[in-house]
Amino acid sequence: MDERKVVDYLLSTLRMPAAAKARFFFSCGFRIEAWWELAEALKRHAQSNEVLHEVRSDYGMKYEIEGALRCPDGRFPVVRTVWQIDQDRLAPRLITAYPVA
Repeated sequence: MDERKVVDYLLSTLRMPAAAKARFFFSCGFRIEAWWELAEALKRHAQSNEVLHEVRSDYGMKYEIEGALRCPDGRFPVVRTVWQIDQDRLAPRLITAYPVA
């Protein structure tokens, strides 16, 4: 997973609405200094939860996944992630992640 996607998007407090996501992930024990912990937790999340929706777009297939995310603070909040497999790629890339209210 791209470090910039985690650090500059999911853990960035500079712009709304991304700042709300960052506050959520920080409250769960994730830190910028250990950004790879969030990246690995999101990968595990995608591997261990069911796909809710599949949507074909002009860019590839998008997959929405919802379920518990293992956090450093020991909690397991329900999170939705969106992944995309671009038409010219084999591996999925993270589009977004956020808590389910």
